[in-house]
Amino acid sequence: MATIDRQTATLALAHALSAAGRGLPVFPLSATKLPALRSPHHGEQPPVRCRGECGLPGHGVHDATTDPAAVRALFAAAPRATGYGIACGRAPHRLVGIDLDIDTAHGNDSVGALQQLALQHLFTIPPTVTVLTPSGGRHLWLTGPADTTVPNSAGRLAPGIDVRGSGGYLVGPGSITAHGRYRLAPGTAHLPPAPCPRALLRLLTPPRREPTPSGSPGHPGKETAPGRRGEGLIQFVLAAHEGQRNTRLFWAACRAYEHGFGDTLADALTAAAVRTGLTEQEARAAIASAERLTRGRE
Repeated sequence: MATIDRQTATLALAHALSAAGRGLPVFPLSATKLPALRSPHHGEQPPVRCRGECGLPGHGVHDATTDPAAVRALFAAAPRATGYGIACGRAPHRLVGIDLDIDTAHGNDSVGALQQLALQHLFTIPPTVTVLTPSGGRHLWLTGPADTTVPNSAGRLAPGIDVRGSGGYLVGPGSITAHGRYRLAPGTAHLPPAPCPRALLRLLTPPRREPTPSGSPGHPGKETAPGRRGEGLIQFVLAAHEGQRNTRLFWAACRAYEHGFGDTLADALTAAAVRTGLTEQEARAAIASAERLTRGRE
């Protein structure tokens, strides 16, 4: 097993260096698709706002680099890495990832939903790099303009469609996770990431909400009070049945962070999730994942 692990780590590094050579900022991932390096701020009182300013590795997507020596150093510090992440929104490509999830159990047809959006808003997805996921889904690689910041989102565009933008990352092809290998779709390896169609870009970058003058208690000028929307998200979590609990909590937390009151609502969401049967540790982990996905760089 140790030999296999070393071979897997060596292959992950090789794939990451190849991607970095094409101008894609990379960093090591574990088999769980999470950053392989432990945060140097582990154990500190949350929320931790450091995005690598401390100079130490272990800041996830903020460690991403195209420098070969730096990539090697990151993987040397993460000998159990089985894959690599590619930071989105970063020059020169400013990658935008369209994650089409396959969820036949719940009737989600993400490919059909994207096609419907294309017909409705008059755009066409151009031929581009496509990565096949172990679960049967796919990642479409697009590029965004320098003057536009695409935020991360989960299911906002349509059910089963997640967007990886600034502050987010995609699992790179060649990575091995607990569920299998990520691989390039046949016929797309030679393609460069295609520019995101303007009509789709407008859907991905909704107008920003103006913050309230005073903000919410403890977050002056930054976050809006959750109000009825927050109560609705809590009730959404409380209504979860077995098999839905983690998914509903993650979705609700994403919505809360997208609208600026995630930190304010985190404890209430945790309490609601615990009432449905999740442990507090499971609930906190799901909410932290939602924060990483939606908050991006500040």
